[in-house]
Amino acid sequence: MAISDVEAYTHLTPTDIEEFGQRLDTLRKQIESSLGERDAKYIKTVIRVQRACELAARLVLLDSGRKSSWWWGTGLLTLSKVLENMEIGHNVMHGQWDWMNDPEIHSTTWEWDHSMPAAHWKEAHNYRHHVFTNVLGMDPDEGYGLLRITRDRRWRPYHLGNFVYLVPVSLLYELGMCVYHLEIPRVLAGKKDKKQFRQARDEIVQKAGKQLLKDYVIFPAVTGRNWKSTIRANATANITKNVWEQIITFCGHFPDGAEKFTKRDIEGETRGEWYLRQYLGSANIEVGPLMRILTGTLSHQIEHHLFPDLPSNRLPEIQREVRKLAAEYRLPYTTGSLVRQYALTLRTIAKLSLPDQYLTADADNAPETSSEKADESRRLTPVLV
Repeated sequence: MAISDVEAYTHLTPTDIEEFGQRLDTLRKQIESSLGERDAKYIKTVIRVQRACELAARLVLLDSGRKSSWWWGTGLLTLSKVLENMEIGHNVMHGQWDWMNDPEIHSTTWEWDHSMPAAHWKEAHNYRHHVFTNVLGMDPDEGYGLLRITRDRRWRPYHLGNFVYLVPVSLLYELGMCVYHLEIPRVLAGKKDKKQFRQARDEIVQKAGKQLLKDYVIFPAVTGRNWKSTIRANATANITKNVWEQIITFCGHFPDGAEKFTKRDIEGETRGEWYLRQYLGSANIEVGPLMRILTGTLSHQIEHHLFPDLPSNRLPEIQREVRKLAAEYRLPYTTGSLVRQYALTLRTIAKLSLPDQYLTADADNAPETSSEKADESRRLTPVLV
């Protein structure tokens, strides 16, 4: 069962919850007031590194017929695509760098190296996902309309393929997001305007077409007789990036301890309750500085969901303050290694492929959630794994 009474679950009074939110607002103001040259230097440096990696990859792949050149070129291209999509594109489009007033690094002008148009991403991700995080029926990332990742979602026969679906979802993650954003089932059911659907479809086809043309026609053609090996290199880089993005994204909201919510939970939601829901619905990954950048700083998913528009390079220092608040308010802080968080995610996906009658736990005491009926120790002891 999703949390139906957040205050009861956390044992905080309404006053405590609003105070919690106010203290987070204060932290936000402190960070905003200190933004400056070092932050601007950070994002500009990451962009330069990403572009250098891509240029080097394209040059090396001119000789992609040579085995060593193929491996080096593919590796550099993968790195450049991961950096562009995650630490740069995702964060720039959140408006994290808008304060710089740089027209080239601004959420309103950035168009990323991705099949999904930036405008579509910002509507689906910045608005629907971040505002309605883990709310069943409102957050598009809650199972992506295909996977069953919470017992609150009624089991259907097609969920038997829950674990099997993970393969195409991972390999084609980029295109999958485009298709899901079209909401085809709602169009067929007459719940979405067909004109809007056609417009969105045409925009996606145009953007995805440009991506396919770039990676599978233009750049391979430039390499001449090595065009086949260049296509393989580009495909490998794109698939690897897709799998990596899927892993990191899933680790942010699907591991044990990342709570799910119902629409009833957000009725009349206050600012403090919104902060609390973002906090309880997210999970972190414990990684080092370099790996943090490669995750798009989504290793700090809790802090990112509390402050999605604050620069990613500031999230490590924000984390220290958030953990202090978590201990003070006796809130669980859900974190773990990448291997652990993804293993827990895979376990949930595999288990929930089965009908509820074949599961030993129920929605109140399942390990992947911590509802108000869970045992006392789990509710009151911070989860530091």
